[in-house]
Amino acid sequence: MEQRDSEAGEATPPTLGIGMVGYAFMGAAHSQGWRTAGRVFDLPMRPVLAAVAGRDAAAVRAAAAQHGWAAAETDWRALVARDDVQLVDVCTPGDSHAEIAVAALEAGKHVLCEKPLANSVAEAEAMAAVAQAAAARGQVAMVGFNYRRVPAIAYARRLVAEGRLGALRHVRVTYLQDWLVDPGFPLTWRLEREHAGSGALGDLGAHAVDLAQYLAGELLVGVSALTETFVRERPLLAGVSAGLSGAAAGGAYGTVTVDDAALFTGRLASGALASFEATRMAAGRKNALRLEINGEKGSLAFDLERLNELSFHDHTEPAASAGFRRILVTEPDHPYLEGWWPPGHALGYEHTFVHQARDLVLAIASGTAPAPSFADGLQVQRVLAAVEESAAKNAVYTPIDTPIDTPVHTTAHTPVPQE
Repeated sequence: MEQRDSEAGEATPPTLGIGMVGYAFMGAAHSQGWRTAGRVFDLPMRPVLAAVAGRDAAAVRAAAAQHGWAAAETDWRALVARDDVQLVDVCTPGDSHAEIAVAALEAGKHVLCEKPLANSVAEAEAMAAVAQAAAARGQVAMVGFNYRRVPAIAYARRLVAEGRLGALRHVRVTYLQDWLVDPGFPLTWRLEREHAGSGALGDLGAHAVDLAQYLAGELLVGVSALTETFVRERPLLAGVSAGLSGAAAGGAYGTVTVDDAALFTGRLASGALASFEATRMAAGRKNALRLEINGEKGSLAFDLERLNELSFHDHTEPAASAGFRRILVTEPDHPYLEGWWPPGHALGYEHTFVHQARDLVLAIASGTAPAPSFADGLQVQRVLAAVEESAAKNAVYTPIDTPIDTPVHTTAHTPVPQE
């Protein structure tokens, strides 16, 4: 509801009550985004951190106090039912995404759901169908592929869309981490299929697939894959995990039921080739997301560990002077930079969640479909399923079961409506 500033007599933006389910690693990152978006960008609605939910009463109260949530709930159903919550943000393990998101949409709420959308194609299909029905009632549903909101990646998409690379030939994406190299690392929920759905494939590969399709502006149509679990048994967890860390109980071991690494090639609808590597066993690599796109007229390259930079090669220039050049993506006319600091003042990982919150608020206020949508999340889930099917058949090329009329949603940076 629109309010009036009592002193200036000016209208203040209506509020958007946020309810978040889950408060660990992603919950903290999403809290930062919601808390900051309205302070940096001039938004048509003001996000309010109404309530956060988690099963441990003491822990969720502590998280609420730390991250600025007005209330804490121990039952996500109670959070969904709150009158002061208009949007439900799902930051739980993948096994509960479908239940929470569907219940929230059916209760008339907007939804933001962390990636991957679900633990199976069937769950993702059900979620996308409910989201489509909810859209007819004016609700929006978005998947949290936050790396689309890195300014350099959003700018790369702009260059591809403008035709600066011409027809695409190759897309390469690698996402390398090392937090599972130690065989003594405990068996957290991310290593159990019933909770996580898959391992490095869903955790990291989902980002890689989404970025490849987003940047190329087209879908993958088939894959050939290998996966491997290098450490098949790990110590049981003592207590609960925190982010990407945890303590072993000592003595007892459990079975790892997900992949440690996935390696696959693919073909895009245009015939361009793609390659992917996702692993949590690359010693020395902390969060190394790297991508390169080669086209007939040029190439782009990006490294998340240098996330304010984009490398661009214009192959139409004379060979004597052509080469990759470094673009520092910090100018006011670069995506998202209109709200931040003077040129040259770098942003970081947490800013992607601020941008994500910004874009979702703009979509809700304008009544437009957000991107990536639940349909986009479903498409990524279909790719992940094809990867697992191919790997089970020793890398047999596996077509992706995608309806022929599936759109490609390539929006990231949403322009602010002008008066």
